[in-house]
Amino acid sequence: MGAVKTKRMPRAVRERQMLDAAVRIFGRRGYRAASMDEIAELAGVSKPLVYLYLNSKEDLFTACIRREAAALTEAVRTGVRPDLPADRQLWEGLRAFFAHTAAHPDGWSVLHLQARTHGEPFASEVAAMRAEIVAFVTRLIADAAREAHQVPDPSEREVAGLAEALVGAAESLAAWANTTPRVTARQAASTLMNFAWSGLSNLLQGHPWTPAQ
Repeated sequence: MGAVKTKRMPRAVRERQMLDAAVRIFGRRGYRAASMDEIAELAGVSKPLVYLYLNSKEDLFTACIRREAAALTEAVRTGVRPDLPADRQLWEGLRAFFAHTAAHPDGWSVLHLQARTHGEPFASEVAAMRAEIVAFVTRLIADAAREAHQVPDPSEREVAGLAEALVGAAESLAAWANTTPRVTARQAASTLMNFAWSGLSNLLQGHPWTPAQ
């Protein structure tokens, strides 16, 4: 066991250390297999101090989900420049998404794998983050439709469905990219743009695909 640090430091700094350690342990070992002893040792604090700051293993995991979700949504939002054309906005948003998930694989594991598979209240926390990202992508697609001056515009339901499909594809591709050697964030974003934008562009220009009669 490592030596427990005794040096006093601001609560926010100490709590960040605990969350950093918890994200690493939860992301790599899973919620049920992770132990508070491991987290405390990695953070360099005593286990009672972890409980004092964050109450319980469930509360600690919830705090990890909220922190990682906020960081991911902020990365995507700040990665998009609203003055760019719609395709460039989508490209920058995707690149920011894949760059963040690649740089924080343990955080992405907590969000994409661990939180979703352990029921409530964890699943609801991730669902709230996902809904925010879907809403953001929905606005991007709606703005692109308005830019195209297509009459009639895609319906709200159609735009919402496209956003759900795009976010779902990004999630799956991020999980694949993080476990596949030498796949960069730029390559992952390019893959999804090539997969998605051609279809979106055709739709927005009034050339949707329809099945043969």
